[in-house]
Amino acid sequence: MSLIGAHMSIAGGLWKAIERGELLGCEAIQIFTKNQLQWYSSPLPQHIAERFLLVWSRSHIRKVVAHASYLINLAGDEGVRRKSIESLVQEVKRCDQLGIDELVLHPGSHRGKGVEEGLRLLSEALRDVLVRTEETRVRILLETMAGTGDGLGSTLEELEWVLNFMDRDPRLGVCVDTCHVFASGYELRTAFAYEKLVQKLEKMFGLERIGCWHLNDSKEGRGSKKDRHHHIGEGEIGEQVFARIVSDPRWEDVPCILETPKENGSDVRNLTLLRKMRGS
Repeated sequence: MSLIGAHMSIAGGLWKAIERGELLGCEAIQIFTKNQLQWYSSPLPQHIAERFLLVWSRSHIRKVVAHASYLINLAGDEGVRRKSIESLVQEVKRCDQLGIDELVLHPGSHRGKGVEEGLRLLSEALRDVLVRTEETRVRILLETMAGTGDGLGSTLEELEWVLNFMDRDPRLGVCVDTCHVFASGYELRTAFAYEKLVQKLEKMFGLERIGCWHLNDSKEGRGSKKDRHHHIGEGEIGEQVFARIVSDPRWEDVPCILETPKENGSDVRNLTLLRKMRGS
């Protein structure tokens, strides 16, 4: 079955995210491995990594996914691009130290250089990062994006272009965000539309490359290009597709992570609804 969970705060220590996820009954969680508003961080002390791994091993959480810093833009201007490569290398190594196998990454923005040039810069930077972290098993998951501004990755074709440029490196995968794909123009609300989307994912990437789902309803309509997450079933997408995702055997052991607004009790409500949809 799919692994239902949510993004958890690491305030107070990385292992606190495991404890918070355990209290909510999560089967998977997503975390930042460091302050996501900073480019770099001090090396991760081994005793911190060991405590994280120990707390994780004693929990019911089966998978942890990390999310890379929002500062990273591998297609940015030269100075930002250099810092982004160094920051991502560090994040991959931190994930490896923590036993985390998947790292979600926003593809970034071409900053006016055009989509084709942006994808080329992104791909070349990714190649550099993968070569410099070849001793790790961490897979980078490119997240589908909403299409806002100069952002890359708002079409599946753009992500496929990157994978093909990278000779379909096994350490690259995809994270599908429901709000983002809907905002970028993909229909997924009906059984037919959902099946069509999954078939497209299979044809373009292979389902084994879909390493994570972000489950978010959308405050805006299809094709709005606006990245505005909403609670499950309360936005323009509605409940049905979420029920299909979490009960779909093709997503066996794949983390389905909430990134809905953090309001009083909202994670509990959204997680409870998803479990009910899955029949557990």
